[in-house]
Amino acid sequence: MKYSLGSLPRRLHGFPPRIAVAIWLTLPLLTCATGTSDTASARYPTNPATLSSGKALFSQFCVSCHALREDTIGPPLGGITSLMSKNALLAFVQDPAQAIAAGDVRANALNDRYKVVMPPFNFLTQDQLTAILAYISQETAGKITPFQVPPNRRYTSADRIVAPVKNTGLIIELEDYRQILPQAQHPPDKGIATLRAHPTEHGTVLVSDQMGLIYRVPQDQQPAVFLSLRKYFPDFVFEPGIGTGLGSFAFHPDFMANGLFYTSHAELPTGKLAINAGAFPASIIAPLQWVLSEWKIENVTARVFTGKSREVLRVNTPSTAHGFQDINFAPVTESDPDYGMLYIGCGDGGANNLKMPELCHDTRSLLGTLMHIDPSGTDGANGHYGIPASNPFAHDSDPAVRKEIWAYGFRNPHRMCWDTTSGLRMIVADIGESNVEEINIIEKGGDYGWSKIEGQFGIDTKADAKIVFTVPPAMLTPYGKPFGQFDHQDGKAISGGFVYQGPIPELRNKYIFGDIVSGKLFYMNLDATLSDSTVYALNIFKDGKPTSLMTLAHLNRAHLRIGYDEHTGNLFVMTKADGMIRRISKAYYEASAPNHN
Repeated sequence: MKYSLGSLPRRLHGFPPRIAVAIWLTLPLLTCATGTSDTASARYPTNPATLSSGKALFSQFCVSCHALREDTIGPPLGGITSLMSKNALLAFVQDPAQAIAAGDVRANALNDRYKVVMPPFNFLTQDQLTAILAYISQETAGKITPFQVPPNRRYTSADRIVAPVKNTGLIIELEDYRQILPQAQHPPDKGIATLRAHPTEHGTVLVSDQMGLIYRVPQDQQPAVFLSLRKYFPDFVFEPGIGTGLGSFAFHPDFMANGLFYTSHAELPTGKLAINAGAFPASIIAPLQWVLSEWKIENVTARVFTGKSREVLRVNTPSTAHGFQDINFAPVTESDPDYGMLYIGCGDGGANNLKMPELCHDTRSLLGTLMHIDPSGTDGANGHYGIPASNPFAHDSDPAVRKEIWAYGFRNPHRMCWDTTSGLRMIVADIGESNVEEINIIEKGGDYGWSKIEGQFGIDTKADAKIVFTVPPAMLTPYGKPFGQFDHQDGKAISGGFVYQGPIPELRNKYIFGDIVSGKLFYMNLDATLSDSTVYALNIFKDGKPTSLMTLAHLNRAHLRIGYDEHTGNLFVMTKADGMIRRISKAYYEASAPNHN
C-alpha cells in the first residue's frame, strides 16, 4: 500500500504513517488531493435530460460493482460528489491506476480494501461522465454521508495470506488465431466469453459473445454468426451487471443424433415464473432472471442455426451480480448414468453484497450452487426438466430442499471442467470476494463454504465481506478444502480453465487457468493422488520475447477467458475488449529454470 504523508493534514505528520492514515480516513473529509469544497449544485447540471442520461449510464456502467448506499463489489458512491471535486472525480474515473500510483491516500486505501483497481472509463465522453456524476449528486447530496474507508483491516495488500504463485520457468508462446470484432456500443467487459469445439466440424470452434451472439469460427475462414439470441428473446439483456447477457452454451453429447444444445442468458423480469419464485423477502424485487434454454437445430451440419427453442428453467437473482456462469456436460460414455445430464453453475446472486447471506449457502436455495439436471426429464419444479436419481438430495424428505443441487457453498462458480487423467474429476473455479481465489475438486453433495469461509479463512459477510480472518481448524472441517488457491497479490478474479491433453508435451496433465483482471496464466499439476496443491506461473512469450496479455491487447484490464478444443488439443486465451482469440503454439522451460514441475 502506498502512502503519501504530503497529502495528509500537517497536524498528522508526527504520527507513524499507518496510524496517520487511519486517523485521516475517519475524518469528515471534504476534499481528496485536488478536491474542492464546492457545493454539488454549483458543479453539476440539474436539467432533466442530463439527469436522465446519467441515471441510464449509471445503470449501464456502474451498478454491477457499485451502489449508492451499500458496500458491494466496490465502495458505495453516494456522497462522493461532495467529497471530491468534479475535476478530481473525472480524472480518477478515466485513470484510477494513475491516482494509486501517484500516492493518493484514499485511492490507495480503497485499493487495499477491495484488492482490485477499477477499470478506466476513458471510452466515455466528458459529457457522459459528467451526467453520471450529476445523477449521483442529485440522488445523494445532503442525504448520504460519503463512505469512509474502515481503518481496521486484518490484512493489507502487502500481506500474503496464502503461498505465492511459484515460477518454474515454464514458458508458453502465443499466436494470434482469430479476432471477433467487438460489436457497436461494446462495453469493455462484454465480449467473447465461452469457446466450444464444434461437434461436427473438426478444427472449427464456436465462440459466444455476452451481447447475445454465438459465432462459428473455422480454421480457414472468417468468423460468422451462427445464432443470435437477441432475435429470439425480446427481454434479453447484457447489462447492468458484469456477467449478464449470454452466459454460456453447451452441446448435448448426442448432438449428432438429436441436434440439441443449451444456452444460459439474462432477462429483465416480465412476470414469467422462476423456479425459485418466493425465495426472497418481500423487500427484494428480483432485478434479473437467468434462463436456461434448449435449442434443436434442423440440420446438425448447418453453418447458421435454423430450428426452435424451448425454455427449460429460469431463476430469480436478488441483484444483477453472480448469476448463471458455466453450463456443461460431463465427458462420459452413453452407458454412464450421467450421460446427457447438464451441470449449471449458479452464483450467489450478490446476496452477500446485499448483506443477506441467508439467501444462499443453504440446500433450500439455488443460489451459490452447482445444479445437476436431466434436460429431457419432467419431474423438475416446472415440469420442463428432470431431477437425476443420482443427485445427493434427490430423495431428501424435506420438500423445501432443492433436489437440483449437486454441490453448494460457492460465491461465483466461474468455469467447470473435468480431469480424465485419473478417472473422472470435476474441477470448478470459484471467484472470491477480496482475498482468495479457489480451484475446487468437486465431491457429490459437497459444501464449499461460501459465505462462511473464503479459501481457508473465516468471513462474516454481514459485518464486512472484505475481511477474512483465521479460524480454528475444526471450523473448516465441514467444508470442501480448495485443491488450489491464490490471494490477491497474484490475481484478482480467477478465470477457470481446462486440463490440457493436447500435442504440447510440456503442458499435458496440467490444469491451465488464469486471472481475469491481469491476464496472468497459471497451472496446477494433476496426478492420481492430487499430491501437489501448488499454483505455478506460466510465462507468456510472443515471437520469442516475454510479454503479457495486457501488452498484447493494449489493455489495462485483460478480461481474460480460456477455451479448449478437446478434438484438436488447441488451448485458446481470449481477451474481451479487443475480441482476440490467441492460441498456445508451444511451451518450453527456460534453460536456467531450477526444476521442472
